[in-house]
Parts: sequence; C-alpha cells; structure tokens
Amino acid sequence: MSATPRARATGRTLAKLLRPAAAEAPALRSALARAMGTSASSASYSTCAARQTLPPLSTQPRLPHRGLATIARSDIFANITAADVEAFAKILPSPSQILTTIAPESRAASYQAVDPDELDMFNNDWMNKYHGKSQLVLKPKTTKEVSEIMKYCHSKNIAVVPQGGNTGLVGGGVPVFDEVVIQLGGLNQIRSFDEVAGTLVCDAGCILEALDNHIAEKGYMMPLDLGAKGSCHIGGNVATNAGGLRFLRYGSLHGNVLGLEVVLTDGTIMDNLSTLRKDNTGFDLKQLFIGSEGTIGLITGVSIVTPRRPSAMNVAVFALDSYEAVQQVFGQVKKHCGEILSAFEFFDQTSFDVVQKHATAHVRDPFEARHPFYVLIETSGSNKDHDDEKLQVLLEHLMEEGMIQDGVLAQDETQLQGLWALRESIPEAAGKMGKVFKYDLSMPINKMYELVLDMRKRFDEHGVHGEGKDVGAVCGYGHIGDGNLHINIVAKSYDRKIEKIIEPYIYEWTSNVKGSVSAEHGLGLMKATKIGYSKTPESIEYMKKIKDLFDPKGILNPYKYIQV
Repeated sequence: MSATPRARATGRTLAKLLRPAAAEAPALRSALARAMGTSASSASYSTCAARQTLPPLSTQPRLPHRGLATIARSDIFANITAADVEAFAKILPSPSQILTTIAPESRAASYQAVDPDELDMFNNDWMNKYHGKSQLVLKPKTTKEVSEIMKYCHSKNIAVVPQGGNTGLVGGGVPVFDEVVIQLGGLNQIRSFDEVAGTLVCDAGCILEALDNHIAEKGYMMPLDLGAKGSCHIGGNVATNAGGLRFLRYGSLHGNVLGLEVVLTDGTIMDNLSTLRKDNTGFDLKQLFIGSEGTIGLITGVSIVTPRRPSAMNVAVFALDSYEAVQQVFGQVKKHCGEILSAFEFFDQTSFDVVQKHATAHVRDPFEARHPFYVLIETSGSNKDHDDEKLQVLLEHLMEEGMIQDGVLAQDETQLQGLWALRESIPEAAGKMGKVFKYDLSMPINKMYELVLDMRKRFDEHGVHGEGKDVGAVCGYGHIGDGNLHINIVAKSYDRKIEKIIEPYIYEWTSNVKGSVSAEHGLGLMKATKIGYSKTPESIEYMKKIKDLFDPKGILNPYKYIQV
C-alpha cells in the first residue's frame, strides 16, 4: 500500500489507519487530509529508497596521514625483502594470492611485482582518512595458510595488519607504515548451520549480508545489522565487537559468539569453535579476542548463535520538538512495546537536512515541515496482529499526550527500507558533504545531546562553524536504546586546527559524565592513546600484560589499540 498515515491526526484516527484495506485507502487518505488541512497527495507517504551500504573508496587526492607526525616506525620490525615474498609464495599456492610492489631478485622468481596503485584499496580506508605504505598484501584462503604466514612473520619480526572488509572508522584495519596486510576475504566458507539450535559456524571472511541471506532461507537472521553489511566481514565484526542496529534487541557479540578459531602470533591455531550455549570449564578465552582488534590473534573462524527471523515487522519515524521528548517517547515505547522493540534510533534536524541534500539514494522526505528531532522505532515479532495492537495503543498514547508532532508508518517492505534509509544514510551523506571527524561515544542517555550542543557552541566561539566556514555541520544521531551517540563533524578538510578544537575536549567531556570514548567503533589508530579517558591505569596495565602474553614481539597490528 502506498499511503502511510500521518501522526498529526488524532490518536483514534491514526489507530484506524494502521492497517487499512486497499479499497479503503483513497477515502481514508482524503479523510486524513481534511483532518490535517492538507491535500490528499501531501498526506500520503511516497516510497523511499532502499538501505545504503558504504560508498567505495574515495577517488579524491590522498591526504597526509592524520597524526602520522607523532608516530615513528619501530625499528624492531624487519623490512620486507624479495626473499620474504618468495617464502610467502611457497605458502600460498596461487600467484593471485600475493600483491607486492617489491621487485623479484631474478626472472625465475615465483611472483611478479605490481604497480603501487593496485595496493591502494588495502593501504587506504574507505573514508580516505588513514593511509599506509604496505608493499605486500597476502590473501590466504585457509586457516593453515594463515598459520604458516604468521609462523614465518614471527620468526622474522615482520609486522602484520589483519584486514577484513576495510569498513572500519578508526584506522584499525589499514597499515600505519609498511606492515604486511593479511587480507582475510579468501576465508569465506560457511562450515555448518544447525537449523534446530540456530548455530552458525563460518570462516572469518564471510560477508555479513551474505550470511544473513543464507540463514534467512532457514528462518533465521544474524544478531547484528550494520550499514556496511554488504562489505564488512564477520571476523572483523567480532574483532571490533561491532554493535549496530540490532544491539537493543539481541545484545553484544560477547553474548552471541559461542566459539572462535584464532591463529596466534607464532602460528599456533587455537581451535575453540564450540557450538555449546553453556560451557563452564575454565577461562572463557574467546572473550579476550572479541573486541581485541587483531592485536593478540587473527580470527579465522566464528561460531555464533542466530535468532529466529521475525515474521512481523513495523517501522515508524516520528518528529519531535525537543530532546526531552525523545527521552519521554523512548520510555513509553519500552513500556508499550516491551519484548517486540528491536530498534530505537534518533537523529537531529542537521542530520536530516544533510541526508536530504547529499544522500546518494535521494532519500525522500516524508514530512511536510522540519522538526528539531526524529526517532525511528522498529518492532519485530512473530504475531502481526499482536504487534500491531501494541503499536496502535502506543501511537494513540503518544498523540494524546502530545509527545510527537508528526510521523510516518511504513506500510510495505519498500517503505520500511526507505524509512531506515533516513537513518542509515547519515554517514554516507556527511561524507559527500565534506571530510568527517567521526566520534562514537557512549554516555547516560540524558547527557547525549548536551554534548552535540556544546560542540556547536565551541565551534561558534572559535568562529569556524557555519555555511562557508571550516565546519559546515555538526550532526548528532545514534542508538538511544544503548546510550550510543554518534557525532559527525563535517569540515572542509582534515585540518589539525579543527582537530585541536575537538580533541581532547570531546574526550574530557565524555569522561566527566562517566562515558566511554568508544561505544562500538573500537580504538584503532584514532583512539590508541585515548583509552585512559575510559579505563583506570590498573585496567590498562593488565591489558598491556595480556598483549605481551599473546604477542611478546608486538608484531600484530602495531601502533594501535592501547598505546598509553
């Protein structure tokens, strides 16, 4: 059905319009329009574009590595030679599994050098923000090949960086200098799926969306959903403990991952691919690798529990006049929807405007006027009548209490995807507007938007905020359900002057309200020296001891994660 009711109608009228029959729709739209004082066409909700994945690597001129001047290459790591490449060629059976700019020593060599441009997609992140200088990319296809590579690197003190889909936001998956890139996309096999228990065992290089599509045929879904799902790898998701849009309903990967297969720094294969839901024997070592960002081992296999795919889903977007109203609506949504609530997202007017102007998909605006805030709610369950009844009661209550000013409710899958695109297109749209300083923070919900306002005020005081100035927009959005705020500061360039206005102020602010400087993106290179804002010296010291235990030579993803 093409029409979606406006929340500006009375609660009772809106409830009636939740599931109109096709034949009734035109008359109902006209009645709603009269109640709103608008035309029938303006009261209807047009089909929106589908969800977006991350854009390809920028083709703009490369910029200097931010912060590179404060980092020096460690001389404990060996320089890669042609002899090293020959050794790797003996491990990897196909010439296509090696990309290198290092010229062979003889014509009889088992590999050929390539142009530096062929390594660009491995040396640069998708935002064109972090840039490495690796001369060698290895593409293993089996755990054994990864093991042999690491055994050799360990013996020669060769630094490595594990890389998945390269969709990270903090520089964790690209080299800083000339580390060897171990690209894990070749490990892409689904090993098993238990349709009774819902347990999936797969290689680390499997793409998240491909896994979701595979188990969808059996009535299941992956417990996490990301805007980058068409590119990101499950191994990278686990290595960064990715959160995403289903966190509110299904929780952290710490609770969903059942087992891991990990290659340690010396090539040892730690096979702990258990599919057991309960195992109370000894230390739960897999938890150390979840969120470790490839600094203590390379994840090559994942065992994960998957929930049943809901048969009934609803998505609505509401317009609100204050952040206080956002919090009030969240409380009411939890109260009325309970167990069927699967997502509660918010975004401000600036974010909405950036999407309308710059999103590739030309995401359509379903509202007649601008509002300070918007929230997206998603419900998912197994009984549509039951879920619709809960949503109907909720909408009536929100309207009667005046908590929402306007709203749209998806009537089919296309509109559902279109409403999600309003939220998921924000990072992409901001990237098209300019260079984005991205901050991923967690804090008490009542403090989240205070920081956005404070940052805008700070830029105003420095005279750099506004149309035509160095900072064009400060977008505030995120996951209200788990207290995760995303601030996207859109600037003309990655200017150190702007960065100094932001940092360390934004981290100090977050620390003062007992928040975390990384909610879900990880530490990577961007926040490698910032962990002290969220963790005590004692905690950091023991983290370093764990790093030294698993990687005494420091060859795994150096210069990142914990550099205090």
